Amino acid sequence: MPAKSLHFKVGNGDMTLVETASGRRILVDINICAADEPTDERPDIREQLRDRLERDPEHRLYVDAFLLTHPDQDHCRGLRENFHLGPLSDWSEDDDKIVIREMWSSPIVFRRASKNHKLCEDANAWCSEARRRVRLFKSGTTISDGDRILILGEDIDGKTDDLTWILVKTDEVFRKICGVFDTTFQATLLAPMLATDDEEEELLSKNESSVVLNLWLASGGYRDAAKYLLGGDAEVAIWEKLWDRHQDKPVELEYDLLLSPHHCSWRSLSWDSWSEFGEDAEVSPKSRLALSQTRAGATVLASSKPIEDDDDDPPCIRAKREYEGIVAEASGSFTCLADVSGPDPYELEVTAGGPRPAERKKASVFAAPYIAGGAGAASGSSTALGSQPFKHG
Repeated sequence: MPAKSLHFKVGNGDMTLVETASGRRILVDINICAADEPTDERPDIREQLRDRLERDPEHRLYVDAFLLTHPDQDHCRGLRENFHLGPLSDWSEDDDKIVIREMWSSPIVFRRASKNHKLCEDANAWCSEARRRVRLFKSGTTISDGDRILILGEDIDGKTDDLTWILVKTDEVFRKICGVFDTTFQATLLAPMLATDDEEEELLSKNESSVVLNLWLASGGYRDAAKYLLGGDAEVAIWEKLWDRHQDKPVELEYDLLLSPHHCSWRSLSWDSWSEFGEDAEVSPKSRLALSQTRAGATVLASSKPIEDDDDDPPCIRAKREYEGIVAEASGSFTCLADVSGPDPYELEVTAGGPRPAERKKASVFAAPYIAGGAGAASGSSTALGSQPFKHG
């Protein structure tokens, strides 16, 4: 079966469900708001997610892995109401909540966030569950699905040194989901990074502690048929540091799909405030380079409300223009989820040539091949389906 990804329309928030070719489901962030009224026009995100999950032999809905990039409310809203937290023995058929077989969590986001702002209740619940699972691992108990956790990134003062095989260090590659190697998947942890002094610790606080992951999905005999660069709300400081670390090996930042950081915020591309400087705001050259490592036909996807020509940030019209310029160089496309018609999640199917909108699978197999610069290119359009990707390899 082909790998695919579903991108839920949650306004200024993130929620992505990735399904590997082996059938594993990886959920990245959530922003599940219950409809307030029967006439509410917002899509029923809760049911959309549940409809796309499977049940285990105990009839429990589950995701194989759940990555929380950072603990802002628009990335974890709905956790307590919709997901089972605690031992599986406490799961209730009446509540019928979704089981998280394996959590992917960074310890740094909670330490840094707590120094600067109060965590929401869902974020606190995530933190408590992560600690429960770490304690279980440290106890030497045999770990099974529902108790698993991967810690993404090291903590200061050796706090994570004893986590051995559940710890993924920055720049390391991991290929296991729920303790099992998956040949159709791999991920490189690019951030968070450890601070080296108090000044840098302050700099890397809040959104700068987001997990940044480059996710590879296999298809058609290509183990890297699609590369998804996921950056949470990482802002300009992190992207500059990532360029400093990888400018001699930019393939580490290469992508077919970039989920534009912080809902297409200008703050991921510049130190200057959009509302204060407007068109005089300057782009950070390093940040733009880090976010410009496109493959042929690459897509930048904005999970945000509609992008207007106004002072809002996020999303920011100037950031949209920068991303349109980036993908134009790759004959790719920029898409805002709010501009995609219909309430259903935006679905991409991974082929040997990269990710493409699922509607393309209806096209004739005898269609003419893609020619660079031809009519297939669709850069600069918020509703374009994108160009036919080149095969990789």
